[in-house]
Amino acid sequence: MISIRRRLLLWLFAGLTLSTAVAAVAVYLRARVEAQDLFDYQLQLMAAAFPRQGFGIAAAPPSEAADEDNVVVVQIWDASGAQLYLSRPGAAAPENTDLGFSTVASPGGSWRIYSAVVGDNVVQVSQPTRARDELAASLALRTMLPLLVLVPVLMMLSWVTVGRGLKPLNEVTSAVGRRSADDLEPLPDRSLPREVMPLVAALNRLLARLDQALSLQRSFIADAAHELRTPLTAVRLQTQIAERASSDAERTAAFAQLKSGTERAARLVEQLLALARTEPEATERALMAVSLGDVARQVVAAQAAIAEAKRVELGLSSDAAVNVQGDSEALRVMLGNLVDNAVRYTPSGGTVDVTVSRDGSHACVAITDTGPGIPPSARERVFDRFYRHQSGDAQGSGLGLAIVRRIAQRHGATIELADGPGGAGLKVVVRFAAG
Repeated sequence: MISIRRRLLLWLFAGLTLSTAVAAVAVYLRARVEAQDLFDYQLQLMAAAFPRQGFGIAAAPPSEAADEDNVVVVQIWDASGAQLYLSRPGAAAPENTDLGFSTVASPGGSWRIYSAVVGDNVVQVSQPTRARDELAASLALRTMLPLLVLVPVLMMLSWVTVGRGLKPLNEVTSAVGRRSADDLEPLPDRSLPREVMPLVAALNRLLARLDQALSLQRSFIADAAHELRTPLTAVRLQTQIAERASSDAERTAAFAQLKSGTERAARLVEQLLALARTEPEATERALMAVSLGDVARQVVAAQAAIAEAKRVELGLSSDAAVNVQGDSEALRVMLGNLVDNAVRYTPSGGTVDVTVSRDGSHACVAITDTGPGIPPSARERVFDRFYRHQSGDAQGSGLGLAIVRRIAQRHGATIELADGPGGAGLKVVVRFAAG
């Protein structure tokens, strides 16, 4: 599992370590340059300190067990090349005839040499470069020591700072963890850092959607329980009547009523399940190009037997290539409910016409019947759940048009209710944006 704290600390510690290493190398190189300049200046001063007039050969000083790294060897020659002076006979200082500064390698190590003409003599001052390197390293260490001591302090400060910076995330996590399943109140968003605000805002939007979905679910369950109570009670009573029937005629009538009540309960359950599938966010199927004509033909074919049994003429008129972006199964349920209602409420000998056409930039499906219709005052209420305008229909559940509206809303379609031709019957028009 990836840890933001661990990743931040790793990068901070790596950056501090790398920065310290680079600074140490830079300080050492700079100190080495400074040491070179300082020692070169000293060599120049030593050479210039000798007298300019000639002098005889001086006795060599006694040999000393001096530190070879810090020794400075002075050699003087006259104009003929005879050595007049050697400060340390035991030192392995090389001889160099070039005037000025030079660096000469020898079996004993590298030497920094300065040669100059002083009067009639040549003075050469030599020093091992190891002395310069040791001084540069010592200077760099003394310069970097405070920073090396400060690095652990900076690491500890980074640890504390990262912890405090991630504290709002921990608080949000704790606030969500303490919530119960039914506590969908928005999370507090005051005094939050700018980086955490989008996360909390997204969580609050999710909680709002969950609250809405659960409210709809609770309302649906309450309505379903209320509506199922009546048909189930009727089925139970009709069963008891059938049991107490004293003749075949009474028993046949009781079983007919029982069958009717069972069919009504079954249809109500089917409609409830269909409504549950059309609730917002109840489905995640992607919308795709769907032929409205094909869907209408499937629905009309499924309803043909019922219409024929009622002696209702069911017809279909469809333009070619009328497509919409939608869910074919949901559209089949929607048109199925509309056609089923039209056939159900149209009396024997009536007609139901289904028309699929294009109206400008819209695709339209119109279902026209010659039934009793719906008065204008009730046309808005018929889309409410469990509202039954035709109370005389024993099979009505009051859910068909509620399902139709849900599916239309999901597809961005509008539904219009109007009088049928000649002011009789009902015309339902579903208008889609053309796909």
